[in-house]
Amino acid sequence: MRRLAGTRKVGHAGTLDPMATGVLVIGVNKATRLLTYIVGASKTYDATIRLGQSTVTDDAEGDVTAETIAAAVTEQQIREGVAALTGDIQQVPSSVSAIKVNGQRSYARVRSGQEVSLPARPVTIHRFEVHGIRRERGGKVQDVDVTVECSSGTYIRALARDLGQGLGVGGHLTGLRRTRVGPFRIEDAATLEQLAENLQLTALDEAARVLFPARELSAAEADDVSHGRRIPAGGEAGATAAFAPDGSLVALLEDTDSQAKPLLVFAPGNEAADK
Repeated sequence: MRRLAGTRKVGHAGTLDPMATGVLVIGVNKATRLLTYIVGASKTYDATIRLGQSTVTDDAEGDVTAETIAAAVTEQQIREGVAALTGDIQQVPSSVSAIKVNGQRSYARVRSGQEVSLPARPVTIHRFEVHGIRRERGGKVQDVDVTVECSSGTYIRALARDLGQGLGVGGHLTGLRRTRVGPFRIEDAATLEQLAENLQLTALDEAARVLFPARELSAAEADDVSHGRRIPAGGEAGATAAFAPDGSLVALLEDTDSQAKPLLVFAPGNEAADK
């Protein structure tokens, strides 16, 4: 993307696992400043969970550590297991993750032979829907196709592991595709090949209107905000995108009591190149 966009100022709003595909939100130039506010957005995934096998990474990238014939597991049991993992839950992240333990990535510690035990943390599974169940490898394993809508910080690999553990047969992830990050959906995404042929980027102003509630400023307010000064509160909770009368993004604002303070200030009159 740096090569295609002709700039070093490129960032993203959350990595994908090596075996995963799907939506990756990328910011270019000034838009990199918005990425902090996208990282925490909810996400949606399509995934396939294999019951009957556990792996060291909780996905198909790792070596199989245990196998249990899953033929006796019923559809009802699978759906009950899924229901138990829906809503507000405490999830132990996969040990082979990018979480830092004493300054070192957890996956690096695992690969060096260390035992890693990560603490559980709260996540929210808004939707955990089963679409299909298939018996594979002569019925020894079962593949479960699911859609998961979840809060930021959720590990779908850990969901696969925990579903298998709850059913007593082990489980891991064999397929993962991220279909949504906040308001950005896979139907509106472009492949790297498509971008190489025709680099079309969403303008910064347009992206901000999609991501945040919008506040239209007067010329005087826009001038105050562009210089970092506070203005009267707008009544919105959380970050608000503030726009000048010409439609350009001036800043992100946040109400504090009776005033709105700038969180991020952008130069007024953004050029089309700043996307």
